[in-house]
Amino acid sequence: MRAHLVRVDAVVVQAVIAGALSFSHLHDLAAAAGQGGWKAWAYPVSVDLLLVAAWRRMRQLQRAGEAAGSPRLWFLVALAASLGANVATAGLLDLGHVPASLRVVVAGWPAVAFFGGTLLAHAPHMREAPRAPDSTTADPSEEQTPALAAVDAPGPDALPVLAPDPVTEPGTVEPETVQAPPSGPAVALPPVLIERVRALSDEHRSATGRPADPDTVRARLGLPPSMTASVAAHL
Repeated sequence: MRAHLVRVDAVVVQAVIAGALSFSHLHDLAAAAGQGGWKAWAYPVSVDLLLVAAWRRMRQLQRAGEAAGSPRLWFLVALAASLGANVATAGLLDLGHVPASLRVVVAGWPAVAFFGGTLLAHAPHMREAPRAPDSTTADPSEEQTPALAAVDAPGPDALPVLAPDPVTEPGTVEPETVQAPPSGPAVALPPVLIERVRALSDEHRSATGRPADPDTVRARLGLPPSMTASVAAHL
């Protein structure tokens, strides 16, 4: 924690020193270019404000995933003005005889800074970045899968409730009824229904001692008459 505080303090001290030197260089250059009094002190404030405003706007656009060309341009303009003043006051320029072109640049800076600051302040609002899909939201395809699976393979609970076969009283002989062979092609039954058909057949054989009638089993399963042949194929 202490090392972190020392590192932050060093950065702050370095920023203060660099800002003070740049501020002084801009003031000296503006005063040498004929901007005396309070005007010479206003120039470094104008340059630094434009630099900070352009940097903040550029970072906002980059975080939103939008192009930051205009803020980057004004950031480079303000950086060039600050860096140019630092270099000009390093002995490469005679501050007692400033060129006329530099006087024009210094005199025209307020209008340039005002124009750039207005564009940065009144730029169109940023569009909201697209939100990431919420991991807690269920996928519609996942929600529909169990329903489709239930339709394809119905469980035992979905089968109709069947009434038990009437029990034949002892001593009563039930006449054998000959059923005509089922007509029509057999339709494939799901595995669940096949198991149910065989279970009903075994139950009927245990109770009566006779094989189950396909039409009776079909009726107990709640199937249409056209499925009699399919039921008979598994008895």
